[in-house]
Amino acid sequence: MGLKAFLSNRLVTPQGIRAGALLVEGERIRGVVATSDVPAGAAREDFGDTAILPGLVDSHVHINEPGRTEWEGFRTATRAAAAGGYTMLVDMPLNCVPATTNVSALDAKRRAAQRQCLVDWGAWGGVVQDNREDIESLAQAGVLGFKCFLVHPGIEEFAMVDEQGLRAALPYVARTGLPLLVHAELPGPVYAATERLQGADWTKYATYLQSRPDEAELTAIQLMLSLCRQYEFRLHIVHLATAMALDLLRKARAEKLAFSVETCPHYLHLDAETIADGATQCKCAPPIRGWANRELLWQGLRDGMIDMVVTDHSPCPPAMKGLQEGNFQDAWGGIASLSAALPIMWTEARRRGFALTDIARWMSEEPARLAGCDARKGRIATGCDADFVIFDTDTELGLTEERLHYRHAVSPYLGESLQGLVKRTYLRGSVVFQDGEFPDEVTGREFCH
Repeated sequence: MGLKAFLSNRLVTPQGIRAGALLVEGERIRGVVATSDVPAGAAREDFGDTAILPGLVDSHVHINEPGRTEWEGFRTATRAAAAGGYTMLVDMPLNCVPATTNVSALDAKRRAAQRQCLVDWGAWGGVVQDNREDIESLAQAGVLGFKCFLVHPGIEEFAMVDEQGLRAALPYVARTGLPLLVHAELPGPVYAATERLQGADWTKYATYLQSRPDEAELTAIQLMLSLCRQYEFRLHIVHLATAMALDLLRKARAEKLAFSVETCPHYLHLDAETIADGATQCKCAPPIRGWANRELLWQGLRDGMIDMVVTDHSPCPPAMKGLQEGNFQDAWGGIASLSAALPIMWTEARRRGFALTDIARWMSEEPARLAGCDARKGRIATGCDADFVIFDTDTELGLTEERLHYRHAVSPYLGESLQGLVKRTYLRGSVVFQDGEFPDEVTGREFCH
């Protein structure tokens, strides 16, 4: 393949936004140069004022295959990813059957992914109550890190882990050098709150919100920071929902503990005050909290207390969301947003004075760093994979079912008017999405540790 030059007045690089040309040779980025320095003979494509961002990396996705492909699956998840500007996904170890808690299950996932993926992918392994002997073998087999739940995850194939189980597993995790991703809610406050709500009306969002109190997150984060201090492993807090934890995190940063934190578009876009009763498409755990909490999460991003924004794409068949019944206690807790996350984030970020460089850091560079693929993914830089997105920041996007592209068109964002449109997505120099169309050939590969 010959040299190609992709020109834009807004190339989003780690050093800032600049006018110039992205040079691509084969599957890699050869460099970023001034337009006047494009080598003679290079094939040129000029995007003018349309921005070129690094391919997004989502380190928190539930693909659900094998075992629950009727919920999502590699083909539909990676289609939605390509449409949303994502070029790398890291799959969570639960909701698939078998759960990825041993090498045999990892092998089954790899077989399921063959010849199905439009974008690249990797796998997290699971830490459950009784699999510490599998942790190091999973690392050797190529998982990018591990995930555990401190509260019941909603399915039976993936066992939550208590403090005793964590203490038994953490020496094994620490030896791998890989991160442990933690769903940080403790069951005690959740069970106590739910007990107090007996007889309550579960079609009311306020009831569900009361059932998952801030205290559940706070006590879990306190525990994990204490264990991080003691066992010296790499800790990652997934989907932070409570801004009440930010002071805890600030103090831990001052200690230079080895941890990172993510939040999600739904916590940064939605708020409890505007979620209608019965709107179970908005159910997730931890829950979407109030308007003031949302604004403090944005401040946490501004201050660097929150490192990244990932989707926690967690789809299910529509019947499981209970949209007709509107019962928050019974509905599946998960929000799918792979194809809409970038315009959602840009809509909210630009009105708060953030720039495309912030989007690239939160949604590309930092998730790639967490997953250990940052030498090749998440940046427009020489030597990296030629993964990039052509993003029209000024087009208004009306979110319809046809734009979702994942298996089941359920979303709390349907009907919204968002800012920004993904025009094209390139994976290692080749187009994997363009103006609503996908190539026939699938070229996604697994990225292994």
